[in-house]
Amino acid sequence: MIKKIQLPLQTANLVVGFMVWVILSSLISFITQDISVPPERLAIVTAVPVVLGSILRMPFGYYANFVGARTLFMWSFILLLFPVWYISEADTFTDLIVGGLILGVGGAVFSVGVTSLPKYYPKEKHGLVNGIYGAGNIGTAITTFAAPIIAGQIGWQPTVKLFLILLAAFALLNFFFGDRNEPKPDVRLSMFEQIKGISGNPKLWLFSLFYFITFGSFVAFTVYLPNFLVGNFGLDSVDAGIRTAIFIAVATFLRPVGGLLADKFQPMFLLIATFSVYTVAAIILAFSPSIGLYTVGSIAIAISAGIGNGVIFKLVPFYFAKQAGIANGFVSMMGGLGGFFPPILLSIIYSMTGAYSIGFMLLSQVALASLILVVWLYYSDRLSLQAEVFRSTGQGVLVTDAGGKIRAVNPMFTKLTGYTEEEALGNNPNMLSSGRQPQEFYRNMWKQIKEEGMWQGEIWNRKKNGEEYLQWLNIAAVRDETGEHVRYVGTFSDITKEHGQNFRR
Repeated sequence: MIKKIQLPLQTANLVVGFMVWVILSSLISFITQDISVPPERLAIVTAVPVVLGSILRMPFGYYANFVGARTLFMWSFILLLFPVWYISEADTFTDLIVGGLILGVGGAVFSVGVTSLPKYYPKEKHGLVNGIYGAGNIGTAITTFAAPIIAGQIGWQPTVKLFLILLAAFALLNFFFGDRNEPKPDVRLSMFEQIKGISGNPKLWLFSLFYFITFGSFVAFTVYLPNFLVGNFGLDSVDAGIRTAIFIAVATFLRPVGGLLADKFQPMFLLIATFSVYTVAAIILAFSPSIGLYTVGSIAIAISAGIGNGVIFKLVPFYFAKQAGIANGFVSMMGGLGGFFPPILLSIIYSMTGAYSIGFMLLSQVALASLILVVWLYYSDRLSLQAEVFRSTGQGVLVTDAGGKIRAVNPMFTKLTGYTEEEALGNNPNMLSSGRQPQEFYRNMWKQIKEEGMWQGEIWNRKKNGEEYLQWLNIAAVRDETGEHVRYVGTFSDITKEHGQNFRR
């Protein structure tokens, strides 16, 4: 029973964590009526919670493997009681910065569920499970939509205090219903040793960049839209909150869709589509359109962010199964930081140019670069897979050019023939000839290859040590676009034992 409720419980935990994480950005238009915050520092106040929420994701992901989700969620909610109360009593800019920094714990809990929940499900469901959990992002929409409405009725300070009740309730829920016997991985390496172990893997940095864009843009738009819509389009705080909530809801509900699609289709193709839409949508926003076109561009980014977030967290545990906790934490940390810099960068650009166009154009170029990198990663993965098959196959393989010179051999070639790769490259396959077959045999063999593109059969060859053995040999021609043979691939195995020793001379 306890195991079955972990997905809904941890998803609800994420909802609460994200609700608390965006308190400042959701209520900033009310807070600034009582606390003097210079316009150039508004972006800092709303972005500060993202800092700790991003940096803590890596240790949260690591320790989720060892202490379990129950402990981390419970103590995170207890810790969050302090900054929430502190912000409700704030009366200076410094108070907002101090409280907002610790508020980041609400965003850091994301790494807990993506590390914990896959332990309860088979790999073919990890995309969907992490997508459902990631839908806990809806917590940002709930606060963004509801907090301004409540604050309009009772004031922003009592509104913030209401979160204390929610945090205390979920701390108790995790105490009673969290899984005390969560499976623990048999990994003895420290966090820093694990970081060192995965830091050299280029896929970690590519996934971090992709999540920097997808989740980073989700956080950035969540943080910056309420204030931007009020200041740029003259909307009231409630209307701006509703529009931001719609953006968040679209991105959130499409996250499990992205995970489900990644379970069923090639994830790289989905990322190619994601970053293609990003590039076009950001260009639309760069031209400072009307509220109508701005809405279309923002929703397009919400769709891409939601699907992209779901796809990426299908890929991370797939490629980093043994280091899932630290890899999830690292990638999600980079995504969180992706939400920290854009609002500040946009504020700087606006103060210098009076418009946000350059900032959105930068987003389009980064998205375009990501699109190119996804294409490269897809084809490099295919080449790596082909190379792995080439190296690990149980048959000997040699590849020659059209002139008959050996260009590649696999490890099994060396095991079967005794010739090393260095000794074989550049030579002709006749170095293996035993002399048993007459020239007519080879003329007929090559005639069939020229006409039909392949030949297979038994042939006697000689190893480096002089031992003769019977091969089952397949030779296939590789053609170019004009139909000309450009190389030949031979695969062979030793069948001497199957035919008995009496076949030897």
